[in-house]
Amino acid sequence: MSEFDHKGFLSTLTTRPGIYQMYDSNGHLLYVGKAKNLKNRVGSYFRASGLTSKTMALVARIHDIQVTITSTEVDALLLEHNLIKTQRPAYNILLRDDKSYPYIFLSSEDKFPRIALHRGAKRRKGTYFGPYPSAGAVRESMHFLQKVFKVRQCEDSYFKNRSRPCLQYQIDRCSGPCVDLVSEQDYAEQVDSTSLFLRGKSQQLMVRLADDMEKAASELAYEKAASCRDQISQLQQVQASQGIEGVSGDLDILASATGQGRACVQVLFVRGARVLGSKTYYPPLKLQESAAEVLAAFIPQYYLGASRAVPAEIIVNAAPADLDTLQQALSAHAQRQVKVRSRVRESRARWLQLAHQTAETNLAAHLAGRQTTLERMQALQDVLGLPELPERMECFDISHSSGEATVASCVVFDQHGARKSDYRKFNIEGVTLADDYAAMRQALDRRYRRLKSSEAAMPDILFIDGGKGQVAQAISVLEDLQVSGIEVIGVAKGSTRKAGFETLVNGATGEERQLPADSLALHLIQQIRDEAHRFAITGHRGRRDKARQRSRLDDIPGVGSKRRRELLRHFGSAQGVENANVEELRKITGISDRLAQQVYDHLHSDK
Repeated sequence: MSEFDHKGFLSTLTTRPGIYQMYDSNGHLLYVGKAKNLKNRVGSYFRASGLTSKTMALVARIHDIQVTITSTEVDALLLEHNLIKTQRPAYNILLRDDKSYPYIFLSSEDKFPRIALHRGAKRRKGTYFGPYPSAGAVRESMHFLQKVFKVRQCEDSYFKNRSRPCLQYQIDRCSGPCVDLVSEQDYAEQVDSTSLFLRGKSQQLMVRLADDMEKAASELAYEKAASCRDQISQLQQVQASQGIEGVSGDLDILASATGQGRACVQVLFVRGARVLGSKTYYPPLKLQESAAEVLAAFIPQYYLGASRAVPAEIIVNAAPADLDTLQQALSAHAQRQVKVRSRVRESRARWLQLAHQTAETNLAAHLAGRQTTLERMQALQDVLGLPELPERMECFDISHSSGEATVASCVVFDQHGARKSDYRKFNIEGVTLADDYAAMRQALDRRYRRLKSSEAAMPDILFIDGGKGQVAQAISVLEDLQVSGIEVIGVAKGSTRKAGFETLVNGATGEERQLPADSLALHLIQQIRDEAHRFAITGHRGRRDKARQRSRLDDIPGVGSKRRRELLRHFGSAQGVENANVEELRKITGISDRLAQQVYDHLHSDK
């Protein structure tokens, strides 16, 4: 059994929240876990020391890891709970009593209603809010509600026998209805506010807190302003919509991602309005196909070629060309109507977004796998006619906005994939605006002058994102520094500027050539070039924003000063806006569904 390539997997793993599923060599599920930061949590299983004997036994059996991205850590908890209950992994703790989800209960038959944690049958009259992922989440929410609305949480027997206010009143966590320290009307308003908040309709409270925060800040009462900011943050955390729980529906969600000649299809199974699991597939490609083309081939084989139940609704991230024909075939096979949809809203849109993000993450991890990288490097060796397999490759790219804040990136790959610890960024100074040749020359000179002086490892291959002009700059720099033995290859975009049409420029001979779209060597070059491009853009944006003393909110198309102010008032800070999901952004006055998606995409474009 081959050892799991955890280094390659972790090199591309996202830092977003989600769940991870560990499988053995036979495809059996070993363990399901949730994480606030997937990269950090999964990486902790592979550290050199400090692991328990149980964890070491688990890690020794891991053959594959699949992840599912979620909007929040709360969503990850819910999905983890669903997967453990339905799939019962070998290394998870299984609760024998199989308790149901906890709810927050607000009574309606009492003169002074009570709020409490509830689990089990819903026999009492009142309103049940939830479900919540755990009793701890309910208690955390109720603790916050005590501070804001001061509705009683004590048992009825305790409440009816009080002659003086309890400790909760003394610490300002209750309004004291047990000894008539609050009128029925005022208490009813507190209960109504609590109900509105738990229903997610607490905009009035948010506006008031935002006003209080601004007023305190203007009066230099920064401690009070910080308190209001923290309350806004806690409100958002408690009332954040749960992307894993929906309104209704039994359906499958299929999202396809393609890149560097490979494809990934992520399938989410939704039953009873809850995501009960997911599965990842890597269908082989012969050509550079689109997501819609991959799904058009995948769906019939997945549902028609096996004894697999076909749900009444299938949601896809890209509609196949022959959609009507596909729906008719699935309906005939299932003997009932089956719909295939790509345009969805609300819960279904959130599910589809999560599936697509997960597909992209799993595809990146698959491409970074040790076997995949080795195969591609062997193909690259054949294409370039190298005597040995390259051990180290570097790629440079330039990014700027009309010459402003120019940054050059250098990414490093070896036989295990990306070596992010060796990545470097260069802030370009003293060159004519938008002079990419001079910027490239400065970056290369600084890089290889430093490597030569420190006698550090030189690359076997140097890729340059550009054509003959950029390649000439690289050759000139290496000659000036008397550095030899490096194969210089330019990667120029084709006339269509689409993947698969790149022109490779040989620095030694000046020869230009194009590789077939299904070439493994081309896929590796594309992967390295795209990573250099991503890293350059990230560095450029950071430098530009710092120079302008602006936040990323200032650069969102369609968001002016008024909408930006509303976003900051609602979420308390720019970080709060960045942590919000699309559903939360839609709640802000003046933010449409389309603009909410645009804001979210802009703030997460580098993640």
